Amino acid sequence: QVQLVESGGGLVQPGGSLRLSCAVSGTASSSDTMAWYRQPPGKQRELVASITSDRSTNYGESVKGRFTISRDNAKNTVYLQMDSLKPDDTAVYYCKAGVVVPFYGIRVYWGQGTQVTVSS
Repeated sequence: QVQLVESGGGLVQPGGSLRLSCAVSGTASSSDTMAWYRQPPGKQRELVASITSDRSTNYGESVKGRFTISRDNAKNTVYLQMDSLKPDDTAVYYCKAGVVVPFYGIRVYWGQGTQVTVSS
């Protein structure tokens, strides 16, 4: 059973940093595009950043220049380095991965979410 296991969330002061990790387990297959989304309280889920299998990246406007997405294909893991955090970054952060399924194509999986709170 494929699972996405997230870690690294928590409470941080404004201006601080956090690093989120998301590991794909339960499969020997590789992942295509991997991404981080977030859902602030009372708002819709939004794209934070995405990275393709050849490491092409895309960022939401509000995090450009502050967040960095990366991946380790050997570990089937995606990371999100978050710097210069602001209170508006407070949200539940979700990992998404497109896992390659032989003879099927790509199946999308989501993590359970990890809380990031930016507050003094």
